[in-house]
This record gives sequence, structure tokens and C-alpha cells, in this order.
Amino acid sequence: MTTLDPLIPLADADPAQLLPAREQMAFTLGFHIILVPFGVALTTLMLIAHYRGLRLGDTEALLLARRWSKVAAVLFAVGAITGTVLSFELGLLWPGLMGRYGSAFGFPFAVEGLFFFLEAIFVALYIYGWDRLPAWAHFWTGVPVSLAGAGGTASVVAANAWMNQPRGFTLDQGKVVAVRPAEVFFNGAFWLEFWHMFVAAYIVAGFVVAGVYARGMLRGRHDRYHRVGFLIGFVTAACALPVQILIGDTIARQVFDDEPAKFAAIELVPRTDSHVPETLGGVLIDGKVRYGLQVPDVASLLAGFKPSTTIKGLDAVPASVRPTDAQANIVHWAFDIMVGTSFLMLAVGLWFAWLWWRRRSAVTTDRRFLRAASACGVVAIIALESGWVVTEVGRQPWIVVGHLLTRDAVATQGNLWPFFGGVLLIYAAVGSAALWVLRSMTRRWRRQGDDTVSVPYGPGNAARTATGKAQ
Repeated sequence: MTTLDPLIPLADADPAQLLPAREQMAFTLGFHIILVPFGVALTTLMLIAHYRGLRLGDTEALLLARRWSKVAAVLFAVGAITGTVLSFELGLLWPGLMGRYGSAFGFPFAVEGLFFFLEAIFVALYIYGWDRLPAWAHFWTGVPVSLAGAGGTASVVAANAWMNQPRGFTLDQGKVVAVRPAEVFFNGAFWLEFWHMFVAAYIVAGFVVAGVYARGMLRGRHDRYHRVGFLIGFVTAACALPVQILIGDTIARQVFDDEPAKFAAIELVPRTDSHVPETLGGVLIDGKVRYGLQVPDVASLLAGFKPSTTIKGLDAVPASVRPTDAQANIVHWAFDIMVGTSFLMLAVGLWFAWLWWRRRSAVTTDRRFLRAASACGVVAIIALESGWVVTEVGRQPWIVVGHLLTRDAVATQGNLWPFFGGVLLIYAAVGSAALWVLRSMTRRWRRQGDDTVSVPYGPGNAARTATGKAQ
């Protein structure tokens, strides 16, 4: 169990600002996290299509890469806006966190800023480079985009992992007096959390992309363009899923060892015991598990590979910092949803493999499979959101585990509800604008069949102008 910081004040009641601050942070983080996979993985799918197009002379794959790059640019712009709002929220909503631990917690965000600018530069170069750079030189301008996206994700995950397992700093009378940046970044929870999020990005982006083309094929568009787009996305996501399940199983054991309160909430274990059953569904009411389906010994078996493994229950957590029944229920249900949706997608991936083995053409003509594949995009997003709920709510009531309670980090002055309302309006406007732009792009592509747009600059335009003058 984590040793409590002796300077932690234990307030009798939560500040009035805590609920709106939590709601706003949950909304903005939940919105932003959907965009992350496209910055990390859509750019890689774009490069896969681009490489295929150059190596095999596949014009359809090159067209996919070109269009995906424009979609990635739109989502990058939206992510820049929502990410900026999140960075301001950390200071405005949680001054206790930034004031006391900003010198440590802020380091990964400084690194993320460098990756963000690198990604922005090369996104511009890559998009501008179509028809303007030599083929392979243009391809290589896209590689830093994918690498920078992964680096930026690693930086944000490092900050989140540090909140779960804080290290790399020295406290003197409640103040950080020394920071060891490498230990802050590569904390005890970093590597598994990073790989979990990194692989999740490929699952989400792959299934969302595949879902778009599956819907197109369900509407009768069985051309090669749709088949290639579907296969690149679906195969990438389906191959990532078994890896993700293995990583998730490993993380669960790390949580069992290092974050017993979170593990007790995940498994809905009210009392320390051995031979703990796996509870599917169910809720915790007044410290008792009700309504769930319990599979004997399985939780202990999964935690320590033997039924006699003892799991610390919520009763082992001091009452002053114990998760509430409601928080434990949220974490438990989010974990069940994350695992359940992952295995649903795995089943669709196995269905794909079976169809491919029997008759390859069936993967793009079997309407039942295409409906399931198109649904996987939404299911993948649900799994992603559920995973983040497990991470964030599972840490409660801490914002920095063992050192700072969430209620002691929140702003204590002013009314935060109007601020939350303003953020809702901004995000509604940004989200609606992004959807409008993406829909207008797809309509134009379907209508014209060509997404080339002339610009008043660049070598291609200059050549066309010179030809026109010569004539």
C-alpha cells in the first residue's frame, strides 16, 4: 500500500468546485483522446499506403495516402485546439497540482511540445510535397510525422503514468526541491501504459478507417480503392489486437502489485481474501457485491497464477482515502466494457481470418461480416474511452497517488460551471466544424474523383503557368 504524505490535509467535505472541475476535465479529455489515435496511427496507415503505391505502382494506394494525409491534417488541427484547452485547464482547474508538483509533472509536457512542433512542420511538408517533391523524398517527409506522433503520445502518457506511480522528485516540507527528469518520465508505470496506448491507437485508427470503407462496400462501392482502404485498416487493427490483450493482461498484474486499491476496484473486491472470484457485471452497495455473475477463484488465478493468491480488498485502504462505492463501480464496469469490447473485436478479426482462408473475396462481399467490421470502429472508440476511465477514475481519490488528493488540488475560488459551459460551446463548434470539413471532403472526392487543388505557388503551378504563357 502507498505510504501517505504526512502533509496531506484530510478535509471533511469536498470543495464546491470539485464536481464541475472533474466533469470538465472528463469531457475535454474524453473528447481529445479520440483524436490521439489518428495522430499516432492514421499517419502510419498513410505511409503504408504510400509505400505500397511507390513499390507496386499502385495508384489506388497512392490516392488513399494522399486523402488520408488531408484527413490527418484536419484532425491534427482539431487536436491542437483541444490539447491547448487541456493544457490551460491544468493550471486553471488544478492549481494545487501545478503549484506543488508542476516542476516534475510539467517536464513530460515540455517534451510533448517539442514533438508537437516537429509533427506540425512535417505534416505541412508532407501535404505540400504531393506532386512537388521527388517520390521517395516525399515519402520520407512523412516518416517524422508518425514518429513525432508516437513521441508526443509517450510524453503525455509519461505524465499520466507519473500520477499513478510518482517518482523522480525530492520533497522538503511539502515542496519539490529537486527533480530527476529521467525518473519522472520513465517512471514505474510508463512503459506498459505507453505500449497499451500506442497499440490502442492502431486498433482505433485501423478499425475506424476500415469501418468507413466497409460502409462504402455495403452501399455497393466494390471498387479496388475501397478494398485496399479496408484491408490496410482492418488488417493493421486485427493484428494489433492479440498484442493489446497480452499487454493488458500484463498491466493488470502490475496494477495488482503496485496499485492495490485500483485493482480492488477493478475486480470489485470489498474485503482482503484469497480464492477471489471474477465478478462479471454487478455493483458494490454498502460494501457488498450484488447482482454480478461470479466465477470462482478466477480473479486470484489471474492475479497470481494460483487460486490461493490473496487480493487486497478495499477494506485495506484507509477510510479517509478509500474509493467510494460509486467510484469502484465505475472502474469495474469500465474495465468489463474494455475487456468485453476487445474480445468482440478479436472475434471479428478471427472471422476475417476464417473468410480469408476459405475465399479471399468473401471479406469484401460478405454483408454480415462487413456490418460487423463497420461496427468495430465505434466499438474500438468505446474500448479506448473505457480504458481511460479505468486509469483516471481508478486513481481516485488521488491526483498524485500517495501525495496529493484530487480535492486538495482543485481551484477553490469562483464558480466553475460557467467555465465548463463555455468549453462545451467551444468543443461543440470545433467538433461540428471538423465533421463538416471531413464530410465536404468526402463528398468532393466521390463527385470529382480527384482531390488535387491548384495553388498560386509551388513548382507544379509555376510549370503550368509557364506552359500556358508559351502557348
